[in-house]
Amino acid sequence: MTERHNAPRRYFVDAQGKRVLIGLSLPETAEFEALDMTSGEMVQIGPGDGAAAVDEARWLELYSKHEGAWRAWIAQSQAAQPQDSGFVNYV
Repeated sequence: MTERHNAPRRYFVDAQGKRVLIGLSLPETAEFEALDMTSGEMVQIGPGDGAAAVDEARWLELYSKHEGAWRAWIAQSQAAQPQDSGFVNYV
């Protein structure tokens, strides 16, 4: 089972003022958070736990989508910042 509660989350505020995870839609964010809240109830996945396995797979799918978008956002943000050349001009 993946440790969910330590997973980093990054939100933005959409045009309607709702907090949305980067890379997810508002409904996907709500689904992700609902799945995340039930993670304590899904201690182990074993035979006969098909619903729990589906929930785990969906949580991982949404988290991966969010994580990929977050990494792309970080890379884009860093590329947009001027780089420090380390050169100091004393006049």
